[in-house]
Formats: sequence, structure tokens, C-alpha cells
Amino acid sequence: QVHLMESGGGSVQTGGSLRLSCVVSGVTTSSYCLGWFRQAPGKEREGVARIWSRGGHPAYTDSVKGRFTISQDNAKNTLYLHMNRLKPEDSNVYYCAAQSRTYGFCILSDWAYDYWGQGTQVTVSA
Repeated sequence: QVHLMESGGGSVQTGGSLRLSCVVSGVTTSSYCLGWFRQAPGKEREGVARIWSRGGHPAYTDSVKGRFTISQDNAKNTLYLHMNRLKPEDSNVYYCAAQSRTYGFCILSDWAYDYWGQGTQVTVSA
């Protein structure tokens, strides 16, 4: 069974930083897509960043470019999202996601992912 376990959420002031972590277990294929998504009440789930588990090639939604960095440590089976210069509009529940196998594509659309974490709350105060 594939499991994704998140940590690192919390509350910060505008301009602060947080690092989210997601430990992924049960996926052993050589290369698959990993992503971070976020969702605010009444809003659709938004793709934030995604990366190939082996090949890298990170991509980001425009609103976080230059502020957020997605990375992974394959030895620790952990996906990270480093969030800098946080803004109140970044306040969301953040989810990590993974594909179940190598599909050959990696995009910021939730339908492209098979497994999801439980979500972790990020709150940015003005």
C-alpha cells in the first residue's frame, strides 16, 4: 500500500518561511511524478509544484515561482516543499501527491496523481 505522510505545516507571519515534508512509501518504480497541491475553502485544488522522482525538472505555478522550491531526497524517500516569503494568500491546506507508476508525464493537474497525503495546514498572518 502506498502511503504519503506529511509534516511541517504551521502558522507564520507574512514574509516567513516553512518547509513541508512528505515521506513516500510503497512506490518502487524508478521514476514517477511527485507533486504539491493546495486547497482553500470554496476553491478548487491548485497545483503548486511537481517534480520527477529521479529526473528532477521541477515546475511551479506562476504565483509561487521564485518563492517556493520543490525537491526530493530519494535516499530518505522524502519530498520537500520549501516555502519562502510567504503571503496571506498562501494560506491553504497543502497536500503531497504521487503517481502509482511511471506514466511518462508530470503535470500540475490533480487527475494525474493516484495517491494523496492527508493534508497539512499552512496559515500566513498579515
